[in-house]
Amino acid sequence: MTESEEFGLVEPAEAGTPGDEWESIDVTDTEADRIARKRDRKFDEFRKRLKDADQFKVEQSVFDDATFAAIYKLVQDGHIDAFGGPISTGKEANVYEALGPEDTDVATKIYRINASNFRHMRDYLEGDPRFEGIGNDKKRVVLAWTQKEFANLERARQAGVRVPEPIAVERNVLVMELVGLVEDRARRLAEVSVENPQTAYEVVREYMRRLYSAGLVHGDLSEYNMIIHDGELVIIDLGQAVTVHHPNADEFLRRDCRNVAKFFSRQGTDTSATDLYEFVTDVDADPTGDPDVDERDAGTDE
Repeated sequence: MTESEEFGLVEPAEAGTPGDEWESIDVTDTEADRIARKRDRKFDEFRKRLKDADQFKVEQSVFDDATFAAIYKLVQDGHIDAFGGPISTGKEANVYEALGPEDTDVATKIYRINASNFRHMRDYLEGDPRFEGIGNDKKRVVLAWTQKEFANLERARQAGVRVPEPIAVERNVLVMELVGLVEDRARRLAEVSVENPQTAYEVVREYMRRLYSAGLVHGDLSEYNMIIHDGELVIIDLGQAVTVHHPNADEFLRRDCRNVAKFFSRQGTDTSATDLYEFVTDVDADPTGDPDVDERDAGTDE
């Protein structure tokens, strides 16, 4: 059955700025680390219940006590009420469906401290002015990456880019809006037939320009990390996004432009990586920028 969907651009935030380009992010011990060290009775009971839960049994070897303490702190703070099943599993992180306050559905992304290879993470962190002095310590790298994803999502949202709304971050655990449900998951752009590729392309390139205007480059943009759900095109996976001052920002942006232009060219859109790059960069890369909004509609056949 063909289902036509329409989506348009979201409005930039009316107040506030996308973020301080040079604001450093703290990766020292968090409250979760202190909870894990104290190991009081309430935390021990919570940790045991979580470890006994089916969705966490296979993760006991990679989730350390401080990770369970981070989840414990998020529960205490009212960001998580209950856990559901896994949405996705990867080498570095798992994403779980969870219940937030007032029966809202949220996604909880848990990065593993003990994952084996963080070389590509360091490539994106080194040179980002927000993360100077991170070094090669795995814990610091993972904490920096998690906070970086939260900061990037917030900056993108403020700039008028439709991304999952960030809700809370604690140590290596990120809570954010759940776009779609496990049983009705959002579809990646690569998985759908685009009904109006020209309009969809215009939405994507406007979001790329808004990111750039807010001082960010996605760094890994393609049809595999853009999703469509309930009439909206959503940009996901901003953990690797870098500031425009990163030494590799231009290289990452040009790669994004090649990926996006290649996909939409296959859909019949008249575009090129060069044209897209010129459109995206034809604006001052100013984190306080407030890009203009043009409402457009587009659709997909799933």
